[in-house]
Amino acid sequence: MVIYMKLANIAPITELKRDAASLIERASEQRSPIVITQNGRATAVLQDVASYEQDRRAFALLQLALRGEADIAAGRVVSRAEHKKRLAALLATRPRARETK
Repeated sequence: MVIYMKLANIAPITELKRDAASLIERASEQRSPIVITQNGRATAVLQDVASYEQDRRAFALLQLALRGEADIAAGRVVSRAEHKKRLAALLATRPRARETK
């Protein structure tokens, strides 16, 4: 998959050194990463924390989906009824949460 970034989201490393605060503010406001270049080549990415965390969650979900597809391809599957049975057995072994009054 190829992802294209807006040209406005590219900044030279000299701008980062000179005015990091405004680049951080721009990344936060736009919720878009900024590619930092050095000698005309992309060398780093500056991204706000909220967008970074969102990207990490999306990546984790994608990894789970791929693992599930691999399990299906390898025949590592169980029926819904078997899954419910296993889940009920697992939950029966766990201590129950204390009820509050």
